[in-house]
Amino acid sequence: MSKQAELYNELLGQTKALINDESDIIANMANVSALLFERLADINWLGFYRLVGDKLVLGPFQGKVACIRIPLGQGVCGVCATTGEIQRIDNVHAFDGHIACDATTNAELVIPVKVAGKVIAVLDIDSTTLGRFDLQDQQGISSIVKVFEQNIVAHNDLKA
Repeated sequence: MSKQAELYNELLGQTKALINDESDIIANMANVSALLFERLADINWLGFYRLVGDKLVLGPFQGKVACIRIPLGQGVCGVCATTGEIQRIDNVHAFDGHIACDATTNAELVIPVKVAGKVIAVLDIDSTTLGRFDLQDQQGISSIVKVFEQNIVAHNDLKA
């Protein structure tokens, strides 16, 4: 097992331990974002945007101040929320319609959070390094998001 795979396996276990007995979605978003921001290398911003009406609204995060509201379909997060598909962008400056909340960000990984097949939030991870995220990062973070989604369903914290 590679060091990167070991890290994500460890983070998966830590995520489960952190959120297992907690039903509050905001508290869990806060702890998951803090854990990942602390443990992942070369990250300048990490957090959740919650789908509220027709916009993404800033949720718990770690990093510099951020855009508060993102329209659906706009920017990397808005595209992720609209399509429900993971967005792994090596160079955000080449992404049509990129929203630069922090001009130093160069790469981005955005994973949709779904309940009953509907996007309810996105997990956004930014880096100043071009091409920072690879398939192993995408798969590792996706497995953590899957545990988060399962926790929401198990605790009926959010009605689908």
